[in-house]
Amino acid sequence: MEHSTYLIVGAGLTADSACKAIRKHDPDGAVLVLGEEPHAPYLRPPLSKALWKGEQEESIWRGTDTLGVELRLGRRAVALDLDARTVTDDAGERYRYERLLLATGGRPRRLPFGGDEAIYFRTLDDYRRLRTLAGSGSRVCVIGGGFIGSEIAAALALNDCRVTIVFPEPGIGARLFPSQLTTALNDYYRNRDVDVRPQTTVTSINRHGETTQVTLGDDAVIEADVVVAGIGIVPNVELAADAGLPTPDGITVDAYGRVGDRDDVFAAGDVARFPAAALGREMRVEHEDHAKSHGRLVGANMAGASERYDHLPFFYSDLFDSGYEAVGELDPRLDTLVEWSEPEGEGTITYLDRQRRPRGFLLWNRFGHLDAARELIQAGEPVGQHVQVG
Repeated sequence: MEHSTYLIVGAGLTADSACKAIRKHDPDGAVLVLGEEPHAPYLRPPLSKALWKGEQEESIWRGTDTLGVELRLGRRAVALDLDARTVTDDAGERYRYERLLLATGGRPRRLPFGGDEAIYFRTLDDYRRLRTLAGSGSRVCVIGGGFIGSEIAAALALNDCRVTIVFPEPGIGARLFPSQLTTALNDYYRNRDVDVRPQTTVTSINRHGETTQVTLGDDAVIEADVVVAGIGIVPNVELAADAGLPTPDGITVDAYGRVGDRDDVFAAGDVARFPAAALGREMRVEHEDHAKSHGRLVGANMAGASERYDHLPFFYSDLFDSGYEAVGELDPRLDTLVEWSEPEGEGTITYLDRQRRPRGFLLWNRFGHLDAARELIQAGEPVGQHVQVG
């Protein structure tokens, strides 16, 4: 049985950030990273952004293997014994730890049909497969109009694919954005020759020779060379849940990243449900900034620091020639204050509670104002009919 001072389950960006923080506080402690993917930690955002715009694949690697840590890749953790402080992988090997970090992330949500005919886009291997299949002129059906679906549809269209995007909501990004923006986004994509099918469900995916047929709720059929789906992720909580740890929509942690009442088990990144002090609520965030910042803080705390996670993470996206940054709680059910400069294509959308206190900001084609937006959320003061952000 191998023994490590620090055992990290999951080999993504959160694990990389934790390793770097551990090394700053403990240069010599034994660190073992157990990862299901065959790859060392890498950046995920370029898979649906920069790599489709000419960035080289070499740019995504994080250099975790230079930190003096052991990477045990292509292994899935299947059992956690809290009393014995051991983790068992799918090859039957056991690992003993002094401190454990669960950075297990999430897996793509799948449709109940179609098998592997659709690429459920999340990993480097998914990107490589899609890049191979989706050449210029290829017919691609993208299922899902949320964060990943909207990015992949734009990226494929920029690479001369014939793209159809299908989703059940009334507009692209409808689970984040107010209705007037989602309607405008539908038109924005159509003007880029994307066939946009809102308020449309998929009922089956079947292979017929060299073509994949996607049948819709209205019995229409889309003929595609490639089908790619981005319909959200499911947090990988099974290891924690089977061990009796709290797992309501993620693994519940305190402000220091500790799980439950234990001081030897931590969780961070996509899988962690953490207290967001600025919003006065618990939340789970599935984006790069949180993976880096939370992984870094929790790694430091594992190695003896005692720092609270008071950071309010942001996320960003690139959609053709437009882009946005967002921070806080983006929920279209909240009241919104929309301040838009149509000729320049720039705008700020403020999400407000019933007392008109800012809960979140969407900064469309406005960059460099995240700190000012965070300060307004943290201040918790009601705003008028105009909000100055930056």
